[in-house]
Amino acid sequence: MQRALGLAERGLASTDPNPRVGCVITQGERIVGEGWHERAGEAHAEVKALEAAGAQAAGATVYVTLEPCSHHGRTPPCVEALLEARVARVVYAATDPNPEVNGRGAAALREGGVEVEGGLLEREALELNCGFVKRMREGRPWVRVKLAMSLDGRTALGTGESRWITGEAAREDVQQWRARSSAILTGIGTVLADDPMLDVRAPVEAAGQPGTAAESPRQPLRVVLDSHLRTPPGARLLTGGGEVMVLTAQSSLKDVQSGMRLTARGVRIETVPEVNGRLSLGAALDRLGELEINELQVEAGPTVAGELVRHSLADELLLYVAPRLLGDEARPLLELPAPAFLSE
Repeated sequence: MQRALGLAERGLASTDPNPRVGCVITQGERIVGEGWHERAGEAHAEVKALEAAGAQAAGATVYVTLEPCSHHGRTPPCVEALLEARVARVVYAATDPNPEVNGRGAAALREGGVEVEGGLLEREALELNCGFVKRMREGRPWVRVKLAMSLDGRTALGTGESRWITGEAAREDVQQWRARSSAILTGIGTVLADDPMLDVRAPVEAAGQPGTAAESPRQPLRVVLDSHLRTPPGARLLTGGGEVMVLTAQSSLKDVQSGMRLTARGVRIETVPEVNGRLSLGAALDRLGELEINELQVEAGPTVAGELVRHSLADELLLYVAPRLLGDEARPLLELPAPAFLSE
């Protein structure tokens, strides 16, 4: 199963909106076939492993990181392929959280006379697909907030200057995290202050597989929180490949010219409700879940990041600490209300 998890990681940056899945087929202690899911619409890991195993799949044991699917989606169900190959045993790591599967795959295999065991290295398999799991269970993506700070907990000078607090190693690491993300979210303040591209620029090595990389990096959806449609048509994030979406307030659509300038650049504009004069982050996450966004990486300023943390909407913090001090007048890591007591 550990081998199957390693295979699944090869699809770290390419399988969206599908989960990352690896599969190994054995006869005794000998591997006779293996495969992993590369991208949506293409063969699943089990089918690729069965193709590699050929006739040796009959009577074999199948190790797969996610319960085999039993429904017709973009591809036929893997359960049918496993039964047709006459495998003897299937061991899976995690139950598929997709309501269309969620135990049905294992039940169908048992009904077909296959011995089935689940739960082997379950935690590792669920962590590998944290975004897919959360979207299936809650309808929202996994939210990873990327932050860079000085030793004294500051993110920018008092003037707003923040490039580059961290070094090249941190920037390269961010590229790897961006590559596995379905979308990158930022706020209009960051767009106006830093004019970021928020793209994947470097070839991305598959985890544990040095030298293996996508020929052309998949560009995540770039999402801008912009209540008043202030995103400049010449912003750098509009110049690269990939789709850009601006989430704005309903009232901003009265500014027809700004909207037309952005749509002319290929920007997708959608509205979300406002709460206390700000765009509802919860509603934004709901919409991204509807768009099948599994992992959302947030690269924004202290206001947006602080709101996500304050309202328990952040699942993970990706924190880079630079060996420098920015002083008392520099900007804080997060904008949060001060607690009245330490117990809070």
